[in-house]
Amino acid sequence: MSSTSFLPATARARGRSPIARLSAWVAARASDPATSLWLVVTLAILHAVLWTVILTNLKAAQDIHMDVAEAYAWGTKFQLGYGKHPPLSGWIAGLWFMVFPAKDWATYALAMTTVSVGLVICWFVSLKVVDRRRAFFVVVMLALYPIFNFKGFKYNPDLLQLVTLPLVMLAYLNAFEKRSVVSGIWLGLAGAAALMTKYWVLTMIGAIGLAALIHPERLRFLASPAPWVGIATLLVAMIPHLIWLWDVDFVPLTYAGDVYTLSDRGRVAQLVLGYAGHNLALLALPIMLALLVLAWPPRWAFRIWKPGPNPGVNLSQALNVWMVQAIVAIGPPLGALAFTIYMKTDWGISLFFLVPLALVAIPRLRVRKAALARLATLWLVLSLITLVASPSIALREMKANPNGTTGYGARSQLARELTEVWRGRFGSAWPAVAGYSEMNTPMTFYSPDHPRPFTVPYTADETWGSGLISLEELKRDGFVGVCDTTDNRIASCEAWMAQNAPKAEKLVMTTQRFFRGQPGPAIEWKVFIQPPGS
Repeated sequence: MSSTSFLPATARARGRSPIARLSAWVAARASDPATSLWLVVTLAILHAVLWTVILTNLKAAQDIHMDVAEAYAWGTKFQLGYGKHPPLSGWIAGLWFMVFPAKDWATYALAMTTVSVGLVICWFVSLKVVDRRRAFFVVVMLALYPIFNFKGFKYNPDLLQLVTLPLVMLAYLNAFEKRSVVSGIWLGLAGAAALMTKYWVLTMIGAIGLAALIHPERLRFLASPAPWVGIATLLVAMIPHLIWLWDVDFVPLTYAGDVYTLSDRGRVAQLVLGYAGHNLALLALPIMLALLVLAWPPRWAFRIWKPGPNPGVNLSQALNVWMVQAIVAIGPPLGALAFTIYMKTDWGISLFFLVPLALVAIPRLRVRKAALARLATLWLVLSLITLVASPSIALREMKANPNGTTGYGARSQLARELTEVWRGRFGSAWPAVAGYSEMNTPMTFYSPDHPRPFTVPYTADETWGSGLISLEELKRDGFVGVCDTTDNRIASCEAWMAQNAPKAEKLVMTTQRFFRGQPGPAIEWKVFIQPPGS
C-alpha cells in the first residue's frame, strides 16, 4: 500500500480541534492497559491535592470535626478496639500522624487521601465488570459524587469504609471469577479489614452473601473452595479482636444498642425518609452530569441507548454488582423500620459507591470516547471554581450562622490556654483531659501536649469509653475537666466532676473565634484542674 493512502487520515487528524484531540488522547490513555492505571492514579492524586486545599479553605473558620479529633486520639495508643468502634480507623490515623503534624490541613489531607485511594480501588472493581473506557468513566463519576469531596471532609470509620468496602467487593468479584483457595484467602482478609473498620460493614458482607446465593452461577461458586476458605480466613483474622470484644463485655454492641435504638416508629419512619432523600440527592449530581456528557451534543441523545450485545460489559459480574447495590440500598432502611433503629444519613456514605458502576454496566448504555474527556473536564472545572470560591464560602457560612457553637466554638483556643494553665501550675506536660467526647478529643488534638482523653459517662450505664486512660490513671496523673455551659448535659458533667475531682481548682474560661473580622460565639467553659495524686 502506498503512503499516499494515509494522507486523508493524517489531514483529518491535523484538522481536529484541540477539544477533539484532548478527547482522543484521554480515551486512548484510559483504554490502553499500559497507561490506564497511570491515568487513574494521576486523577486520584490531583483530586486529593485539590480537595485538601479546598477543604482547608472551606473549614478555615472552624475547628476540625469531633470524629476526626477522636480518630487522632485513638491513634495515640494502638489497641484492639476503642469502646465504640473497631480499631482500624484509629490505627491508620496513628500512622498518618507519625508522619504529618496535628494540624487542620493534615486531617483534610488524610480524608482526601482516603477517598482517593478508594477511587483507585473502585477502578479495579470496575475492571472486573466493564472495559477500561467505562471503568475510567465510573471513577470520574465517583470523583464528582459529593461523598468523595464536600461530604468527605471528616476522616472517621464511615469514610474509611470507602476503602475497605470496595476492597471487599473487589475480592468477592475476584473470588467469584477464579473460585480458588488464594482468592478465598483474599476475600477473607478483605472482609476482616472491613469489619475492623466498623461493624456496619455487615450490611455489605450480608449483601454479598445474598448475591452469591441468588446468582444464577451460584452452584459453581459455592462448590468451589473460595467462599469457604474466605469465611475461615475471616474468622481466624478476627480472633484477636473477638477476644478483645469478649474481654470488654461486647461494649461496642452495647453502645450501638443504647445510642441507636428508638421506641417511636413514627420518628424512625421520618429518619428513613430523610436518609433516602439525602442519599438520592447526593447521587443526583454525578448521575445528571454523566447523562449530560453522554447525550451531548443533542443529536446523540437518542443514540446513547442501543440494544444488542455489548462486549464492554461482563454480564455475570454486572449481575453481582446490581444485586449487591440493590440489597444495600433497600435492606438497611427496611431493617431500621423493622427494628426501630435510629437511621443516620452518614451511614449511607459507604453504601452507594457501586451506583455509578451499576449504571455504566447497563449493556444498552453506550459510552462514547468523547464522554470521558468531557466528564473529566467538568470535574476539573467544578473543582477549580470551588477552589477559587472556597475562602468566600467559608466567610459567608460563618456570617449566616455566627452562633453555631458546634462549628465555630473555639475549642482549639481553649486547648492552648489550658496547656499554659497546667504547665504554669505543675511545670509538666498536661497528662489527661476529662469531659464528653465532643470536648475531650479536640483538647487532645489541639494541645501541644496531646493529653489522653477520658470520656465522662452521661449515665451510670454508659461503659463505652475509648480505653485510652482508666479512671485510676486519671486520678493518679491529674487532669483538667471541661464542661461546656452550652451543652444540655452540663449538670451531669458538673456532678461527675464534683464526685471525681473534689479537690479540683475551679475556673471559668471564655473563648471566642474571629475569622476575617467576623466573630464566632463566645462560649463559657467550666474548668476543673485536679492535681496529680489527689
